[in-house]
Amino acid sequence: MTAPQDPHRHDPLRDAGAHGPGAWDERFYFRQLLAGRDFAATDQVARQMVNFSYLVGDRVTGECLVVDPAYSAAELVAAAAADDMRITGALVTHYHPDHCGGSMMGMQIEGAAELIGLVDVPVHVQADEAEWVLKVTDLAAGDLAVHGPGDTVTVGEIPVQLLHTPGHTPGSQCFYVNNCLISGDTLFLDGCGRTDLPGGDPELLYRSLHETLAAVPDDAILFPGHQYSVESSDLLGDTRARNVVFKPRTPEQWLMMFGPG
Repeated sequence: MTAPQDPHRHDPLRDAGAHGPGAWDERFYFRQLLAGRDFAATDQVARQMVNFSYLVGDRVTGECLVVDPAYSAAELVAAAAADDMRITGALVTHYHPDHCGGSMMGMQIEGAAELIGLVDVPVHVQADEAEWVLKVTDLAAGDLAVHGPGDTVTVGEIPVQLLHTPGHTPGSQCFYVNNCLISGDTLFLDGCGRTDLPGGDPELLYRSLHETLAAVPDDAILFPGHQYSVESSDLLGDTRARNVVFKPRTPEQWLMMFGPG
C-alpha cells in the first residue's frame, strides 16, 4: 500500500527537538530520506515501496550511520557527504530486500553490499537475523557486525541502543537514539509489520510491541520504515493512543485480531 504525499507534512527534526529533546541535541545529526523521492527518484520499485532510509550521526566528529541502505547506495553516501558527514556503518532493521538490498520477487534491489563497495564499513545486524541477511544479499559473514539484545553502537560520541523486536522477522530490531525510535517494519504510525512472511511470528510481535517497546517513553519520536501514513513521524505516545495494534491487552486478544486466520 502506498500513502498519499503531503507537501505540508511536518519536519521530523523540528518535531524531535520540540517534543522529545535528548541529551545530544547540540550535536545530533539526523536525516529521514524517502526512497523514490529524496533519492532513487527514478526507481519505480522504490516509488512503490515508499521505504525510509535514515542518516544518524554526530555533527562534531562528522560520523554517521545509515539505517536500511536500500535502492541507491551512492546517493545515500552523497547525501551524507553534502552535509559534511561520512558514513562509518550501516544499521539494518531486518532482512527484507527493500531494507538491505537483494533479490525480491525476481527484482534485484541495490543495498548494503553495494554500500560497502563504496565505503568499507560494518553492517550491524541482530544475531537472529544474520543468516537471513546473508541469504538475500551478496554480503559475506565477515561484513556483518552481529549483536545481541540491548547492545549499543556508538557513532562519534552518540550511543544508539539496539532493541531486538522479533515478530515481523526473527531478528527485527529498532534503534533508539536521542529520544528518537527508528522502528523499521516492527511498528508504523498506523499498523505494524506483517507476520505471514518467512520468519514471522504474531505472538513474538505482540511481545515486542507491548513489552520491549514499552521501555521507550511516550515523548519519543517514532520514525517508521515506510511512508504508510500521511505523516512521516509522530510522538510515540500519540501512536500508542491511536494505533489499533495497541488495543489488545493480552496475547490472546492480540492473536484473535492479528494471528493466523
